[in-house]
Amino acid sequence: LSSVPLQILLYINGFYYIFYFLATLAMIFYKSQVFSYPDNFLAPDLTLLFIMAILEALRLYLGSKGNLTEEEAPLGISLVITVGSVILSVYFLVWQTYVLKADVIINAILLFTYGLESVLQVLAIAAFVG
Repeated sequence: LSSVPLQILLYINGFYYIFYFLATLAMIFYKSQVFSYPDNFLAPDLTLLFIMAILEALRLYLGSKGNLTEEEAPLGISLVITVGSVILSVYFLVWQTYVLKADVIINAILLFTYGLESVLQVLAIAAFVG
């Protein structure tokens, strides 16, 4: 009953998130050097990025584990963590101090994969329960 498309998407998203994290970190450093980045906003932006990385690792692990073991609980927890990741992604898309076009592109891709994974997780949970 495991969802192969969900497992593939979780695997691909793991690599994409590594790219996302490094690109966002590089852009934060770039913005802090090129623009007059307020010091009191640099630390919170970096902290939120690292919190997002921890959430993402946990989300991907639980999603993959729940899918492979056909258990609803890890998939459900992964789905709940996805909400937090979406909020943080929206923060980096809309509310961070400076938003570059590259921020918009990489966050749009990330939000799209979150949406697709959420749909596949709900379908997998429904298959496991039924």
